[in-house]
Amino acid sequence: MSLTTVPATEVLARLHEFDALIDARSEDEYLEDHLPGAVNWPTLNNEERRDIGTLYKQVNAFEAKKRGAAIAARNIAAHIEREVIDKPKDWKPLAYCWRGGKRSGSLSLILSEIGFRVTLVEGGYKAFRAAVVQDIPRLVNGLDWRVICGTTGSGKTRLLQALAAQGAQVIDLEALANHRSSVLGAIPGLPQPTQKRFDTLVWNALRQLDRTRPVFVESESKKVGNVSVPTSLIETMRESTCLNLVLPDAERVALLMEDYDFFVRDVESFCERLQVLTDFRGKAVVEAWQASVRAGQIEPVVQELLTQHYDPVYLQSMRRNFRQFETSKIIAPQDHSTRAMAVLAHEMLQETEGKK
Repeated sequence: MSLTTVPATEVLARLHEFDALIDARSEDEYLEDHLPGAVNWPTLNNEERRDIGTLYKQVNAFEAKKRGAAIAARNIAAHIEREVIDKPKDWKPLAYCWRGGKRSGSLSLILSEIGFRVTLVEGGYKAFRAAVVQDIPRLVNGLDWRVICGTTGSGKTRLLQALAAQGAQVIDLEALANHRSSVLGAIPGLPQPTQKRFDTLVWNALRQLDRTRPVFVESESKKVGNVSVPTSLIETMRESTCLNLVLPDAERVALLMEDYDFFVRDVESFCERLQVLTDFRGKAVVEAWQASVRAGQIEPVVQELLTQHYDPVYLQSMRRNFRQFETSKIIAPQDHSTRAMAVLAHEMLQETEGKK
């Protein structure tokens, strides 16, 4: 039998050593957050966990443990039959549950008795979560951050994507958050991750960076939709080198019409999202915008949203929060197209490498 327990802080640096990361918690716990690349093998599923919890409270712990053990044994057997039969003897899984207790312990004991080298996370997911939160500042510190600034519609995300496609190091916070970081930034049909999940995704991206190379990131506020950027990261970004991406208004409108085409297709959803701006722009202005949208005049509304709402708010925020924004270098693609962004990305990387 080979069963080892390791501290969560050690696990952070050893994830690559394991052939599988097994989350023995329920489906809902797994969806809230999990270790990068982990698979979900519930020892008790959502309903079973609720039922055992109720039995524990309303009857007693002994009866709950008996019933829970019977259910867990069946579930573990099913996992083994489905996932383990074809595994070689040198397969090395890591397992965890909420606090490294009964659920992952039961699974790990059986796997180790089979002959696999099993590792348990000491303290389970709870300890892993605490270790991730503590590790993010360490990973952020000392990196050469290049913050892509620019008013709404200037193509910051397109430029980040172009940089990444050409091998640059990029942290795309909006992609990790499933949100375009504005009042209208929610993406239909794509829910945001939980705060815990977002933190883990950010940590996972940070840990893979080469500390000798620059990292490009988009200027963000403290929150991207409903999730908060880790404090150490946002504070470091605000002190870092800024690059000001500039596009003419007509190009910005065209870009937004492409990137937010779902609003063009679903006018009522657009009008519903505009309602959120009532507190900022007033009822009369918002109702006028909604009427124009319903009349098919979407581009003029987008133009007004940019010049009357987004631009003043953005510029005020950048000047207040990003220390190097006022002295930032202006970068300007030929137009809003992905081709133009690729050309600009190539020029930026040539200049960056030329300074090494």
